[in-house]
This record gives sequence, structure tokens and C-alpha cells, in this order.
Amino acid sequence: MIDSRRQTRLVLQASLGEREALEQVLSGMQGPLLGYITGVVGRTAADDVLQETLLQICRKIKWLRDPELFKPWAYRIASRTCFKSIKKQRRATAIEEEAAPSGEDALLLQPELQLFLDTPELLTKISPASRAVLHLHYLQELSIHEVAAILDITIGTTKSRLAYGLSCLRQIVNKKETT
Repeated sequence: MIDSRRQTRLVLQASLGEREALEQVLSGMQGPLLGYITGVVGRTAADDVLQETLLQICRKIKWLRDPELFKPWAYRIASRTCFKSIKKQRRATAIEEEAAPSGEDALLLQPELQLFLDTPELLTKISPASRAVLHLHYLQELSIHEVAAILDITIGTTKSRLAYGLSCLRQIVNKKETT
């Protein structure tokens, strides 16, 4: 991972059209973005969504006003690309995602955070909106304020989606305990 000062300088150079700087910036963000995207859309679509995200970053970097905000800006682009992909997938399959998780995985009772760190496929059973908040807050270790800024939602909505996601995880665990 590139330190923040160097990243800011590289982002500025990339926004001015320097190809090598752009390549360094993108390669530094590729791993974290792939982890986030995989957590939101799943492994199957992650590579395509990552590619589209990186392409959007390349196209739009010249309009980034504050190079210090590159990371949240890149996550916002990734979030929008993820949601666009999910929406497209839903339209193609014509199946509505259920609001509550089905709880098909066999799990042991654990704290919620450790639960989805150990079994990231659980996030696929949670709504995409809550999935994005959980992934950004816990796995990418961003604050509630940063998550809200990245997703372009209010802090209250961010907290609500976080609470809903954790509640769904609890339901999965409780459902498995009773079976």
C-alpha cells in the first residue's frame, strides 16, 4: 500500500495525464477494491466489476478536485458500480432478492464481526446496501462518517444499514442454532 503523501502526489500526476503514475495508483488500490467488491457482489462478478471500476477511475480521475480524497472517491465509484451490477443481474434473472437472509450455512455462534470475517459468503445473504456498509466499516476499517461519504448517504442511514446487516447475521446464527 502506498503512503498517503505519495499517493496524493501520484493521484495529482495521474490526473494530469501521467500514465506511470496512474498505473501505480491503480495497482495500489486494486487489492483493497477487489476485496470490497467481492464482499458486495460476490466472487463470480467481482473481476468484471473491478475492471469497470478501474476503467471509471481512469476516465474520471482528471475531474477529481482533491487528490487527498482519492481513496473515498474510488470506493464511491466501486460502490456505484457494484450496485449497478447487482441491479443488472436482478433484471437479467428477474428474481427479487429476499429482504431477510435464508440462513442455509452451518455456523457456530460467534460475535457478528468474527462471523463474517470467517465466512464472507454470509454477506451474500444480506441486502447489497447493508453488505456495502458492513464491508466498508468492518473489513476496510473505515469510520461511519467515511462510509457515509463513500456511499453518499446520511450517517443515520449508514448506522441503520449497519444495524440491519448485523441483525441479519444474528438471525442466521439463531436459525442454525434451532436446527
